[in-house]
Amino acid sequence: MPRFTLTTLFPLWALAGSLLAWWQPGWFMPLKPSIVPLLGLVMLGMGMTLTAANFLDVLRRPLPVLLGVSLQFLLMPFAAWLLASMAGLPPQLAVGLILVGCSPGGTASNVICYLAKGDVALSITLTTVSTLVAVIATPLLTLLYAGQTVPVPAADILLTVFKIIFLPVLLGVLANHFFHNALAPARRIFPLLSVMAIVLIIMIIVALNHASLTNVAAGVATVVVLHNAIGLLGGYWVPRWLGRDKRECRTLAIEVGMQNSGLAVALAVKYFSAAAALPGALFSIWHNLSGSLLAGLWRRRSSQ
Repeated sequence: MPRFTLTTLFPLWALAGSLLAWWQPGWFMPLKPSIVPLLGLVMLGMGMTLTAANFLDVLRRPLPVLLGVSLQFLLMPFAAWLLASMAGLPPQLAVGLILVGCSPGGTASNVICYLAKGDVALSITLTTVSTLVAVIATPLLTLLYAGQTVPVPAADILLTVFKIIFLPVLLGVLANHFFHNALAPARRIFPLLSVMAIVLIIMIIVALNHASLTNVAAGVATVVVLHNAIGLLGGYWVPRWLGRDKRECRTLAIEVGMQNSGLAVALAVKYFSAAAALPGALFSIWHNLSGSLLAGLWRRRSSQ
């Protein structure tokens, strides 16, 4: 029970960590090279929770999976590009927001879905499928939406996404398949390790952006909140208009609205700049807060 509590208090740790990094940026700036390995650790932990049955769910439930993945990679990248254009964000901040929009669903969405009394099996399936699709979709969509304003090394990004998403997830799935019982203790601690890894990534990005954070944070934060809201609203109401039940719509809303912003941060730092990573860092904090609040609201309504 304590581990579950620590994990679900992620937004609190993210806020506290951000304040610490703002107060002492020098402690975390040298950790910049660890961002990509930390994200790989999170993906390995995700893989260790997956089985062949998760992938077979795609065949048994193709429509909600197709709907969720389509909204993920059609709505969110376009919304990011549109908001960045309307807000007149500088190129590096714009590409950072677009990277968030082009990223797959985040692993925290599975916990939020559980708290919201959504369809957890569908949530896990959507996260898995969107993560695998992202190997191709994230570089190509980033090139499409950001390539006119900044140079986008799509081939290099594709290779990096393959290394930090596909390979760790594959290794995790194989390890879970062949050593399932032996890895039970590791599976229990990986959610907490994932939270710690993402919080540390956020702290590093806050430290790296310390000098410019005050000037740009308010404007970027507003755009990030709007981007998340579009994902949550679109992920809920588009399926509702198509006649899907409320439980499924809640699940799709959470999956579409909660991005793997850690991936966006890692790619931004590696291929663009520390400033480009700022939208991803802010999104990491906000989407967990909004998701937690929404989950609490839906959970109370389900209990009534």
